[in-house]
Amino acid sequence: MFIAEAYWDLEWELQQQGFDFCYDKKLYDRMQQGPAENVRGHLLADLPYQEGLIRFIENHDESRAALAFPGEKQRAAAVVMLTLPGARLLHEGQFEGRRVRLPVFLRRRPAEPADAELAAFYARLLKATNRTPFRDGEWLLCERNGWPDDPSHEDVLAWCWLEGEERALVVVNWGPAAARVLVSWAEPNVAAWRLDDVLSGDTYERDGDALRESGLDLELGPWQCRLFEVRALP
Repeated sequence: MFIAEAYWDLEWELQQQGFDFCYDKKLYDRMQQGPAENVRGHLLADLPYQEGLIRFIENHDESRAALAFPGEKQRAAAVVMLTLPGARLLHEGQFEGRRVRLPVFLRRRPAEPADAELAAFYARLLKATNRTPFRDGEWLLCERNGWPDDPSHEDVLAWCWLEGEERALVVVNWGPAAARVLVSWAEPNVAAWRLDDVLSGDTYERDGDALRESGLDLELGPWQCRLFEVRALP
């Protein structure tokens, strides 16, 4: 397997020359610096291209994620990175919230307190994404709509994974303010759905016709995420 630490918009060219995966530095930059619409624009690229990208929010060259994505933004970035198509790169110390970036040749480091809550969050997230839809399923970017007097839905990112009878729906508020959003989720011939958020433990049940006609109405706090395991109810 060949992996390229690629920059300067060379990812597609390197993929065509035989590299299996290339760094997705563009996604990293857009998540760190830009609004949700810039991130979403990157995800509109052709799927074969995206499947050849390595998603990351921390590596040996960049600032630690705890500094680059402070506070709850790191959790939102982790959900985005771990639920997109392509490969995922996780860096030593990322789970514990380490903040000191070390040169790769240095064999020592300062003692830092571990962030137990962050580590527990990563454990839940990794368990949730270690499922068939995220490995073998079909990825689809979801539309999101709002209300004429409330443009906050523009800060929301949403996509789903489909594999056989298994479904997953990811919704992320990529902004510092609360957002309200309608997420499209159309599936014929299903009377009702159950949506279990594996991150918060919340459960929703929705009528199938209502979900098809008006979508899933969600209100999310700043940088808040939902990762739903979705199943049809008998």
